[in-house]
Amino acid sequence: MPDADSQHNPAMHRTSLSYRRRTAGFVLAGALAFGAVAVPTASAGDTRALDRPATASADHPATLQSDLRRHVESYLKQHGVEEYASAVGLSLSLPGHRSTVDVTAGTMSFETHRPVPADAVWQIGSNTKAFTAVLLLQLEAEHRLSMEDKLGKWLPQYPQWRDVTIRSLLNMTSRIRTYDDPATQMLGDFASDPNRYLSKVDLVSYVADLPPADAKWHYSNTGYVLSEMIIEKVTGTSYSRQLYSRIINPLQLKNTFYRAHLYPRQVTAREPAGYFAVRGSGPMDRLYGQDMSTSTMSWARAAGGILSTLHDLTVWTRALYSGQLLPPKQQAALTSLVSVRTGEPIDGTSAAEPAGFGLGVQQSTIGPLGTFWSYQGGTLGTRVLHVYLPESGVIMAMGVNSFSEPNSIGKLAMAVHATLKAHNLIK
Repeated sequence: MPDADSQHNPAMHRTSLSYRRRTAGFVLAGALAFGAVAVPTASAGDTRALDRPATASADHPATLQSDLRRHVESYLKQHGVEEYASAVGLSLSLPGHRSTVDVTAGTMSFETHRPVPADAVWQIGSNTKAFTAVLLLQLEAEHRLSMEDKLGKWLPQYPQWRDVTIRSLLNMTSRIRTYDDPATQMLGDFASDPNRYLSKVDLVSYVADLPPADAKWHYSNTGYVLSEMIIEKVTGTSYSRQLYSRIINPLQLKNTFYRAHLYPRQVTAREPAGYFAVRGSGPMDRLYGQDMSTSTMSWARAAGGILSTLHDLTVWTRALYSGQLLPPKQQAALTSLVSVRTGEPIDGTSAAEPAGFGLGVQQSTIGPLGTFWSYQGGTLGTRVLHVYLPESGVIMAMGVNSFSEPNSIGKLAMAVHATLKAHNLIK
């Protein structure tokens, strides 16, 4: 379900974390779901600190850091209780600067007084999808596969999808249903044992016998697990090995990690607790209020299993959109868009067509931010949003340590944007 702000903007019709309303209340569907920035709709008389830009006279970096810290503190004060969150983090990357401005607020959990460090590790959820898309595009550039290859060539064990292309897996037009839909058994199996290992075959099996989705654009994590299978089939090695050798190590993302199951203690010790906070979610109700930060990530895999610091996420984001990782042909393919409303190709987003999806990336045109790239990734305990403003080259990455309804992380992005304008760092 869109958050309260999203109902005022048509770009939000399939955004935020993918909740669906049913008569019994809210049920969870697609925890790694497509998310655009939620646009705050405060009235003219609303002067809360979160939505008010900083004073324009201060351009010193220390003052900028202070202003950004005020925003994360305000977010936690205003939304921490309703979103069941104890921690908020933000990393800001300015063009031409090697370092980032990193601020945090809150504690690593409700049970501890340990403050959240700037180098905390977050489950980045569906921000992982762009990593997966880049791996496939690199393989295409090496002439080892094509975006137009059909699953019948690489995964003949799924004849029901033999005519589905790799491109359609990545831009969500395959119409293959997502395995974490409430109509499947996946969420119930996970809820009964959050440490249960779910293989790629297990996840795909939840939807293998289901009919295609009605909509031409249908958010599906299954498509990215099938993509993981293709990467392994083409290379003869694991998805994890390809991820480290092609992206994580070359970019020196020393605080970015991937495991297909449980993460080691030396990684999870740096994670804020991640609270599941959705009521009326069927079998997942039993997990309400629980810390999911150390449970298995095998249910997310190439669709959303990466852990990273917010700083590393900004480094990755700049490399992703700058063309550092792909030749021009594949970079153009990465950012080629389809409408999330119709599933048809579009040249770009606009006020009339405000949300478009590429190959693991998303573009939006909304309010004062103009046209920008973003992705809100969610796991069962975390929300992480990145925003790239191409006109100014500014990148922001932010995290909240809960998976909740309501969800106001977009307000934080808008507040940061206003402060950057006040500091004359963006137009």
